[in-house]
Amino acid sequence: MQEMENKSAMKELCEEYRRNNSISKEEYARHRVKRGLRNEDGTGVMAGLTHVCNVHGYLIDDGDKVPDKGRLTYRGINVEDIVAGCGAEGRFGFEEVAWLLIFGKLPDKKQFDRMCGLLYDNRELPEYFPEDMIIKAPSKNIMNKLARSVLALYSYDENPDDQSLENNMRQSIALIARMPSIMSYAYQVKRRHFDRESMFFHPYEPGHCTAEAILNALRSDRVFTQEEARLLDLLMVLHAEHGGGNNSTFTTRVLTSAGTDIYSAIGAAVGSLKGFRHGGANHRVRMMMDDIMANVKDWADDEEVGRYLGKILRGEAADGSGLIYGMGHAIYTLSDPRAVILKEKARGLAKEKGFDKKLDLYERIERLSPQVFYQVTKKEKVICANVDFYSGLVYEMLGIPEDLFTPMFAVSRIAGWCAHRIEELTTGGRIMRPAYRALPVRQPYKPMAER
Repeated sequence: MQEMENKSAMKELCEEYRRNNSISKEEYARHRVKRGLRNEDGTGVMAGLTHVCNVHGYLIDDGDKVPDKGRLTYRGINVEDIVAGCGAEGRFGFEEVAWLLIFGKLPDKKQFDRMCGLLYDNRELPEYFPEDMIIKAPSKNIMNKLARSVLALYSYDENPDDQSLENNMRQSIALIARMPSIMSYAYQVKRRHFDRESMFFHPYEPGHCTAEAILNALRSDRVFTQEEARLLDLLMVLHAEHGGGNNSTFTTRVLTSAGTDIYSAIGAAVGSLKGFRHGGANHRVRMMMDDIMANVKDWADDEEVGRYLGKILRGEAADGSGLIYGMGHAIYTLSDPRAVILKEKARGLAKEKGFDKKLDLYERIERLSPQVFYQVTKKEKVICANVDFYSGLVYEMLGIPEDLFTPMFAVSRIAGWCAHRIEELTTGGRIMRPAYRALPVRQPYKPMAER
């Protein structure tokens, strides 16, 4: 009875809100306000300068946006070259990329070994932290537990508010090292509390890189191949950074500009990444693909697959949003280099793990989506698969549970967040304070009896 009354009360409150609050798209246009900090052609409003990363997806010709092959560069180095270089030398890349993003140059052998050593030394969480902050308060959603745990680390830091470069460097390296540990603990506790499965905690191995440490923590038998570890490392390299304008990195910089501590800034970034329009998109792709695989009988039939994609775009299938998740990007047009690299590297493991037909279906959807989009919307728009389209499939092939798809994104992106925090601290110098145009409706104040 009480629950029904509460629902009714909430419905009335929401109706009251809707009666008094609305801002149309036309009003945004009339006042020349750029919704979402986006220009009319979809490009981002210029909000800052950075050395850390560049994301290229189009050209501007006489004021018009011209589609172009996507490029992602970390500190001026094409990510394709980083992937190829690490592959040629048989090395893992995430630790190298973390150093590159923060310091601006590729590490030499001594610096690389030092980075690996620092991450191992900081991988363990503070004493009693897992028990007090994770085990005693299980969460169904690992991203929320990541955010809470990052904020809680403030209490375990003897000098949390010092804004000096030295202190933030120390904190950044510790956070990059500890994020996988928090994720692993949170997942094991979630398994026990909500899924009624056994949880296990393995000790870390000194010689393991970050990707190996994660697989070691997540697998009950601690067994994995080097090919699997290198593919997970590749995912981490590709997710490590994506420019200052993406929502979670911009969140990091906004909070940093206010002079707050690193735990508050990174905790907020985790909350941003959870959103389905950002890092949570890989989870939405998985849900959509499950729906497609359940309702399309012949995965190899272009016509049947295309018809179902049309139903999705019309809001008649999947979650009813009218979106083909994983297709299209705010910057990339012709291609997302991360998706291109990931798909190519995944082919070998797909055959080995028996995912050939599933990968074929993903590629078919990637190929058919642009033409189906035009058929349904009659809009000519160049769209490509983004990294979220393939990342969930690769995680699945690696045995990474769906609960960890977005947390793995955060565990990787922490390197970029820390690089941008340090850059904002050392080069920003001014709190971010954009303006909002007020649209007040003048009304007199009335005594209670006259309302």
